[in-house]
Amino acid sequence: MQANTNLEAFQSLNDAINRAVVGQEQVVRTLLFSLLINGNVLLEGLPGTAKTRAVKTLARCLETSLGRIQFTPDLLPSDVTGNEVYQEVEGRQLLQFQQGPVFNNIVLADEINRAPAKVQAALLEAMEERTVTVAGKSYELPPLFMVLATQNPIEQEGTYPLPEAQMDRFLMKVNVDYPDDAAEEAIINLVRGEEAGEAIEEPRFSQDMVFAAREEVAAITVSTNINKYIVALVMATRDPKRYPDSPLKDWIRVGSSPRASIALDKCARASAWLAGRDYVTPDDVRGVAHSVLRHRLILSYDALADSVNADAVIDEILKQVLPA
Repeated sequence: MQANTNLEAFQSLNDAINRAVVGQEQVVRTLLFSLLINGNVLLEGLPGTAKTRAVKTLARCLETSLGRIQFTPDLLPSDVTGNEVYQEVEGRQLLQFQQGPVFNNIVLADEINRAPAKVQAALLEAMEERTVTVAGKSYELPPLFMVLATQNPIEQEGTYPLPEAQMDRFLMKVNVDYPDDAAEEAIINLVRGEEAGEAIEEPRFSQDMVFAAREEVAAITVSTNINKYIVALVMATRDPKRYPDSPLKDWIRVGSSPRASIALDKCARASAWLAGRDYVTPDDVRGVAHSVLRHRLILSYDALADSVNADAVIDEILKQVLPA
């Protein structure tokens, strides 16, 4: 009964965010995945595609703290993590740690690629180990912690490409597209309603519900055949010569790390749980493959010259690698 209760809560959360963020169902679903398996997400899309709105709505519905960091070229690592400052306590000057915006449940790293590498690196420890080290001291982050980062895919002036080590720490990368005709019209009506003072119903959920749902996702059954399928998909990125009749060997320069296998497993289990099943199917794996792998591939010069992108490479991998 408890499992049904948590699943119904997540379905209500999904509906609530979709009411506030029209036409971005894939983005909302990915945010739910990140909640269920304690991951970080990179949202890549043009301005005005409701990336920030989706994150804010999620934070409100969960009654969690939201820390927003606007990444700029002059940002310092201490602006993210916090710093030790002198404060007067009972007439004495003491050095005390003042927490930065990373000490929140949900951290919105807005336009993350606009800050230099030393600032982006300030998030590495937080994203992987859920701790922050300042002046030799380690500080724990909240039990519910996620980094949800955004970036613009076309504006490259004044930006710094994310290092591969940081890209690999994102559980999923989602391409946020423009809405279609019907969704565009619904957005106009939604904004008109907000201007008229019409409130959107937003349920509230406790963090305990999230932790309980995570335990249920961890208990999802994964068969040996599914494990082999996940491994085969990742190995196809590392050793594409296994498929001599495919162009994969000419497209991939560097394949995915073991984090890709872990992410495929976790996301597939989350997909099965949201579908009301206690076991994973090959469709669960295929359904999350693009979001999990697209930022973990380094394409060859030939692929870039032929305008072959990561999604096309993953399409070919899914075509070549079949489940047992």
